[in-house]
Amino acid sequence: MRKPFLFACLTGLVLMGGAFLGTPAQAETPAERDQRMAWFRQARFGLFLHWGVYSVPAGVWQGQTNYGEWFLEETKMPVSQYEHFAKQFNPVRFNARDWVRMATNAGMRYIVITSKHHDGFGMFRSGLTDWCIKSTPFPRDPLKELAAACDAAGIKLCFYYSIMDWHHPDYANRRPWNDRATGTPDMDRYVAYMKGQLKELLTGYGPIGILWFDGEWEKPWTYERGVDLAHYVRSLQPSIIINNRVGKARAGMDGMDQGGERVGDYGTPEQTIPPTGFGPGVDWESCMTMNNHWGYNQDDQHWKSATTLVRNLIDCASKGGNYLLNIGPTSEGLFPPASVERLGRIGAWMKVNGEAIYDTTASPFASLTWGRCTQKRLPAGQTRLYLHVFDWPAAGGLAVPLATAVTRAYLLAQPTQELAVESSAEGKIVHVPAASPTPYAGVVVLEIQGAPAVLTTTLHQAADGRLVLKATDAEIVGSQLHVETKGNGPPNLGYWTEAKDYVRWPVTIRKPGRFEVVATYACEPGSEGSTCVLHVGDQDLVATVPATQSWNDFVTAKVGEVTLEKAGPLSIVLKATEKPGSAVVNLRTIVLRPAE
Repeated sequence: MRKPFLFACLTGLVLMGGAFLGTPAQAETPAERDQRMAWFRQARFGLFLHWGVYSVPAGVWQGQTNYGEWFLEETKMPVSQYEHFAKQFNPVRFNARDWVRMATNAGMRYIVITSKHHDGFGMFRSGLTDWCIKSTPFPRDPLKELAAACDAAGIKLCFYYSIMDWHHPDYANRRPWNDRATGTPDMDRYVAYMKGQLKELLTGYGPIGILWFDGEWEKPWTYERGVDLAHYVRSLQPSIIINNRVGKARAGMDGMDQGGERVGDYGTPEQTIPPTGFGPGVDWESCMTMNNHWGYNQDDQHWKSATTLVRNLIDCASKGGNYLLNIGPTSEGLFPPASVERLGRIGAWMKVNGEAIYDTTASPFASLTWGRCTQKRLPAGQTRLYLHVFDWPAAGGLAVPLATAVTRAYLLAQPTQELAVESSAEGKIVHVPAASPTPYAGVVVLEIQGAPAVLTTTLHQAADGRLVLKATDAEIVGSQLHVETKGNGPPNLGYWTEAKDYVRWPVTIRKPGRFEVVATYACEPGSEGSTCVLHVGDQDLVATVPATQSWNDFVTAKVGEVTLEKAGPLSIVLKATEKPGSAVVNLRTIVLRPAE
């Protein structure tokens, strides 16, 4: 489990929405803001590129192999020594058209590239410093070429720009290993330098879709400076979108703003997808790596599967957000082969199912046991529901908790093949083929008149009597606990750093009896183990959670047994009574299976 950060349920949280904070001259009407944000909301899928001189060592230094774009900070190498990597940075195999082609073929609608990361190195030919692409053997401007390629392909080019700068002598939080810096740091001079570089980027590379700021968390940066910089950027390109990392209110990796000092247009969850989204009118984007690093690391082969990547994209769209998927190119200018292969697989799925992602809004359903849903309003007052089915029903009947009459049902991959729909007490049963039409997720389309009327849902037992309580189906009560995804594995409940947080699952029992209770979990190494109690109706099952090898090392173990004597609705609640370590548990599932 990662270091915990404040989660978006905190009291006083301000979600991204409404006009920019600042002077009346830059206020927007809701209609003007909607027009400016329209392309971002329609796109849903973007490519993040972390590319710089840190790709030269490729993550390796003095026997250690876990470095990435934070190479300079983590090695604490003298800046004068780090500068030698620029002399080795020569991306002779870089082809902007190839990069844009791979992105567009994958279904991506925008590209965000690091124009300057925390090491201060500019990936463009800046007139304000030699610490940029000018100091390399590469004679061209990669951002110029990328801008031209994006313009030709009709997708948005966006620039990442770091506020924090480990190289510049005037950045106030100067590192002791910056042996190039002299004199006393002057943050005002540094901000003037930043504005100068941003002016170069916003006046020399055509229209830019997003300015993606980062590195705002250190003390030298203030809310007031964020407001000023945001206004300056908008004065250069009034229609540009700016993320919330230009300000100071971001609540850690969960990416949304806490308190009232908000600056920017949208929130930026990092390496996580919010369990339920943030509600209507809130714009956000989850940025996530394809392996374990942002910058290129030659030894990092922990690639997420195509299934995970496609389902992450669906998950974001189903909650009203965007998915910004990262690749770290090599120092030669190539995408790693594993990332190219995955882009191809995502693209094949998007070619068939992209309609169910682009220009959609969040699911009307609180949760679905078999997958996710996106929706789209049609001009004639109809609504099109896209059912992204992860777990294809073996029996051929897909249960949808929908009260509204369905006027048409079909597979998105086979639009001429109509599907039969019947009504039941639990909503609609859609009769689907025996197998999913596409890998990763098959999409079933339901067309209805007006807005969907949703039925209250509970979890039901499977045909064999099992009851599976997944992390993604849990109702979370608390401030820190939330759903996270680790590697290629299923989502889990994590960040359970407050013992008072808890979860519950509303269920319906159809087949009473005696059940074994089995949990799939991970726990802190060396911990004495948290004590948890599982309330199943009027029964309490108390257990101590044994430590595992790591927070990512999940094991499955029997917890105990319960007897359920009556059919009907039931609430299953998991609470912690004692937390001796840093967190209670990482939990993927609890399964009640009929005892033999």
